[in-house]
Amino acid sequence: MTYPVNETFLSWQGEGTHLGRKAFFIRLQGCPVRCSWCDSASTWHPSHVPNDLRKATADELADEAAAAKPEFVVITGGEPCIHDLNPLITALSVRKLPAHLETCGAYPIAPKLAWVTVSPKWAKPPIAEALATADELKVIVENPESIGRWLSALGGTWPCRTVWLHPEWSQRANPEVLRAITDAVKTQGAPFRAGWQVHKPYAADALDGRSRPPAPLGGDASKGY
Repeated sequence: MTYPVNETFLSWQGEGTHLGRKAFFIRLQGCPVRCSWCDSASTWHPSHVPNDLRKATADELADEAAAAKPEFVVITGGEPCIHDLNPLITALSVRKLPAHLETCGAYPIAPKLAWVTVSPKWAKPPIAEALATADELKVIVENPESIGRWLSALGGTWPCRTVWLHPEWSQRANPEVLRAITDAVKTQGAPFRAGWQVHKPYAADALDGRSRPPAPLGGDASKGY
């Protein structure tokens, strides 16, 4: 089998518990979730899908990752769990490369992953199985009410020890959103941690010529994207 690959690149993890560590990224094509503020629009939106979409086997991707000598490999998307990730995880394991996953949690998660980040999305909420597998949760804070809404949607209990609160990128300078995150951390402490997409101001991903230019949608819900 082959995987539809949007891009691969060497960078460092810009979010979460593994922030700042050398990582190789495999971004797969395709996403049925389609968030209105998506900053990986080239993985699904017809106005941004690349013409030169690559198809690669698990071994080809694992060999490319191994050549970069990262500390771990991040499998992301799009939504990577719409694909059968077992061959890719196995191929990475053979090369002694830990596989980290970034997913919305709406689909079953393959076993034998070294780390699972679930970032729940309203369009397709996470399933219980995915939440039980998560090592960390990344909550996108679109407005000051987002944190409370997600707590309610998840049954009143956060499912894992670490819950990152990330301002949705177009709201990163919105004082109300930033205040909501700060208040949550200062009031409750754990499991909350204030998050940020640190790789973006560094432009770290773009320094690898294999990465694609970002194609953010801007969050215009009235246009459906």
